[in-house]
Amino acid sequence: MLSFLAGMAYGNAGEWIMHKYVLHELGRKRESFWSFHWKDHHKNVRRNGFRDPDYDAGFKLDSTLTKEAALLAGAAVAHLPLFPIAPLFTLGAWTHIGLYFVLHTKSHLDPEWAKQYLPWHYDHHMGKDQDANWCITYPLADYLLGTRIDYQAVS
Repeated sequence: MLSFLAGMAYGNAGEWIMHKYVLHELGRKRESFWSFHWKDHHKNVRRNGFRDPDYDAGFKLDSTLTKEAALLAGAAVAHLPLFPIAPLFTLGAWTHIGLYFVLHTKSHLDPEWAKQYLPWHYDHHMGKDQDANWCITYPLADYLLGTRIDYQAVS
């Protein structure tokens, strides 16, 4: 059981690192593959009150949803060699990857649900500073690393 929880915590840390350093830092560079996150996803969400029309459209070749799903599937496959060595840890990491996809997708299809159940993610997009609140599934790494800012509490 501890191995499974360690896999979940590892997934949360990976989510924080990927979001901050890859999707935002590299994503701000127009020529970067990762720029879709900043120029498409963040722009859509700010313009549409947290809703992202790319998620409504489903899986289309060049959509944010499709790119996100492919990257998450790649992350899951990359962890496959760990399964024989640490099956519960790997299952925890895979569970986290699945939760990320489901929760992130639902949040951008139902902003009111997100505001209530994923306020840290809502704050990431709609707060004053979009360079904070890096976690989507649960804010463990944000609390541990001091990057959780609760804008709803201060407004």
